[in-house]
Amino acid sequence: MLHTEREYSKLIAGDFYTHHMEPGPDDRTMILNMGPQHPSTHGVLRIVIEIDGEYILRAEPVLGYLHRMQEKMGELKTYLQYMPNMGRVDYLHALAWNWAYVGAVERLGGIEVPERAQYVRVITTELNRISSHLLWWGAFLLDLGAFTPILYAFDDREKILDLLQIPTGSRLTLCYFRPGGVVNDLTKDFIDGLREFIPHMRSRLPMYKGLVTDNIILRKRVEGVGIITEETCRRYGATGPVVRGSGLAYDVRRAEPYSVYDKFDFEIPTDKECDAMGRYNVRVAEIEQSLRIIEQALDAMPDGPHMVKGAPKVKWKAPAGESYFAVEGARGKIGVHVVSDGSNTPYRVKLRAPGFCNMSLFAEVARGVLIADAVAILGSLDLVIPELDR
Repeated sequence: MLHTEREYSKLIAGDFYTHHMEPGPDDRTMILNMGPQHPSTHGVLRIVIEIDGEYILRAEPVLGYLHRMQEKMGELKTYLQYMPNMGRVDYLHALAWNWAYVGAVERLGGIEVPERAQYVRVITTELNRISSHLLWWGAFLLDLGAFTPILYAFDDREKILDLLQIPTGSRLTLCYFRPGGVVNDLTKDFIDGLREFIPHMRSRLPMYKGLVTDNIILRKRVEGVGIITEETCRRYGATGPVVRGSGLAYDVRRAEPYSVYDKFDFEIPTDKECDAMGRYNVRVAEIEQSLRIIEQALDAMPDGPHMVKGAPKVKWKAPAGESYFAVEGARGKIGVHVVSDGSNTPYRVKLRAPGFCNMSLFAEVARGVLIADAVAILGSLDLVIPELDR
């Protein structure tokens, strides 16, 4: 154990210890709390670390400060009333969570989704993925002491939010998908704006590379830091850019194809270095791949309805049974398991959050690293705390 049960309880319960160092079990060590209010933890994540000087001997992530009973709420609301919750589990890639939930409900109820709606879902979800990666890019560099990049990131992300606001009516906690399709069809303004954004975003990537990726200061901070092997990823169930940054080309869009993703030509970026730089490279490369997918989807999008005729209404009752649906989110594999007892509310909703598994390996990876390197490792995992606590 890191410390005795009494000591640990004291640390967990006492607000006084949140920003103070206390003697550790060993005379040479100290106990330090990172969070739950700390810029590098990106929300109310708390990590209790035992340090010897600047080196971390042990780290214990402490969750629960943001627990909102998302799964329990799924048992109390109708299938449609629960939809807004999805945009609040992971507010940065809300549409991926939208899709995972409606996919499970559609599979449960045997609901067919019009082909046009499938293309609309791909376009908006990939655009939302880019906005998530841009925020991560800027915030990660801010953690490491670079302020300028986040201004560029938010400048480009703002353009995406302006576009997504047209069909969804929102900018962050998006609630756009419904069982059977999407709320609104894509308008000409959205499509024209998106076709202008694609070359703009592509023109920015070389600037991002010159300003940040090739910057020697960044490379010294992240190269060789936070080595996460493929075997470690398998043990903890890590997915998304974390596992792809360890050389394994696992992506739900290819491994467990859903919707119309099998119709698009795109690559699964990987990096074999297994370090924080590798995870950085994967996410930046994924921006270009999402642009490729969006471009192809725009060109091939068929005419037709954006919502199936006779789509479920608020009091719709799902047939008794259970279903599971998985999608590829910005942080990895999102899974939703829905169990129905035949009523208009789910009997059970289970959410598989990729960030929880990705965060779980931090305790192992952080052993023996500098505190400054621990910040780089945390940032490279791209954690969204509401998703971890759920």
